[in-house]
Amino acid sequence: MTSNINQDTGQTPVIAIMRPEMYLNKSVILAQEYGFETFSAPMIEIVDKKDACFDDFVYRVLNGKSDYVIFTSANGIDFTLNKISDEIKQEFLVALNNTNVLAIGPNTQKALEDTGIECIDLPDSYSSEGVVDYLSLYVEGKTIDIARSSHGSKYLISGLINNGATVFETQVYTLNTPDNITQKNLIRCALAGNISVFAFTSSMIVHNFFTKANDVEAEDRIIEILNSNDTTVAAIGTPTASTLKNYGVKVDIVPEKYLFENMLADIHDFIYGTQ
Repeated sequence: MTSNINQDTGQTPVIAIMRPEMYLNKSVILAQEYGFETFSAPMIEIVDKKDACFDDFVYRVLNGKSDYVIFTSANGIDFTLNKISDEIKQEFLVALNNTNVLAIGPNTQKALEDTGIECIDLPDSYSSEGVVDYLSLYVEGKTIDIARSSHGSKYLISGLINNGATVFETQVYTLNTPDNITQKNLIRCALAGNISVFAFTSSMIVHNFFTKANDVEAEDRIIEILNSNDTTVAAIGTPTASTLKNYGVKVDIVPEKYLFENMLADIHDFIYGTQ
């Protein structure tokens, strides 16, 4: 990092951070370290969920019926373990370590390791596509359990099934749309031209962002602003980028590693012309 001033305008770039509330403080600090001013407006909130498949998932793990268990986020780990009673939690952790546990990326891996769960190697790409590619040669005839949100990629399940696996999914949390003045203020600031960088970290955040824009009959204008040469649009992962493109929005940056800090680094390099 060599500067914290936008070279074209002489102003510090303002980045919109729309991640869930639990990630905001860390995200803001990281963005500031990369030289950005921030506007924080969570476009999703994370809510606990226990579906009809959860108890069967626990049974398969405890009884050695699962060959692989996949976690796609640190939230999935937390919301899984919070549903398991203290009486069997240690037994469950031991049983997990007797399966092949796969994390979608390093943040999820760290969360698993912090609870004493060992992981097999990470996929090359921190995405559903990366997980399917990584496991494709090993899962024929195997039983795979996935614990994740209710908004997970359908490809993860279909891709594993197409490689011969039996796949079970339990949805351990869901994502809702916040409804308060903060989200409306973000749209107003965007319309006023006060946001120079938009960092989208999931498809649902994209959908909710445009829902808020549509609420004030400003979707078309917001698309124009996002496509402006004065605006930088970043997306974590190809699914998020594809969702933006479906709204007619050009995407400037998709980091190779699907991590928020990697995205910030790429945004910085893009703005300051060092890549």
